Amino acid sequence: MAFDFEVLLVGLTAISGVVWLLNALVFRSDGVMAEYGRSFFPVLLFVVVLRSFVVEPFRIPSGSMIPTLQIGDFILVNKFSYGVRLPIVHTKLVDLGGPERGDVVVFRFPAEPKIDYIKRVVGLPGDEITYIDKRVFINGEPVPVSVIGTVDDPTGRGVQTIEVEETLGDKSHRIHLQNTSYTRQTRTVVPEGHFFVMGDNRDNSSDSRRWGTVPEANLAGKAFFIWMNFSKQSGMDFDVDWKRIGSRIH
Repeated sequence: MAFDFEVLLVGLTAISGVVWLLNALVFRSDGVMAEYGRSFFPVLLFVVVLRSFVVEPFRIPSGSMIPTLQIGDFILVNKFSYGVRLPIVHTKLVDLGGPERGDVVVFRFPAEPKIDYIKRVVGLPGDEITYIDKRVFINGEPVPVSVIGTVDDPTGRGVQTIEVEETLGDKSHRIHLQNTSYTRQTRTVVPEGHFFVMGDNRDNSSDSRRWGTVPEANLAGKAFFIWMNFSKQSGMDFDVDWKRIGSRIH
């Protein structure tokens, strides 16, 4: 079972708040518990508000978004891009619109909502998305692409990998395609209130081609900034890619 940090954080905030309030109104003591309440409640409340309504950090654990995001990237997610939601229950308080094609979004995985995924929005509600011969078609029209060239296989398996610039609406980004004969062929009509998402590492991504669309209620926010890169190379060795720090996510 996935660990739910959000529930733990809100629970600790509530407990420290109750301790602080009871001491202020009833006990009026200067004991250890009272000091804990006074010290931790403001800090925890600030973290909950910041994480729930403003910005939240995430770490990229897999290579499904290569080349846009690398394993070990630490990113920031704008939590109010698509609306303001309550923590834990995720009820929307303020609607600020929905994702656009090309947005990189963090969302709760539909099959196991305690797990966060990050992918790129390809299809909007009502779109027909077809994926065939490594090309994306939206409502029958092929998504514009241009080949940049071959790159090293990030999986280390030695498969020829091609870097391609893809344009969704007015947004361009780079994706990786492996030069193999196998390809998934799918056709999906995106339901209302859902989004079709794909990884930029197209042949190494578990996404809407495999498990379906993402409900709007599962969206956590829009990824917009890389604030650190801290990847494990081998054994206990770690490496920082300084060039990635401070990069905006497109």
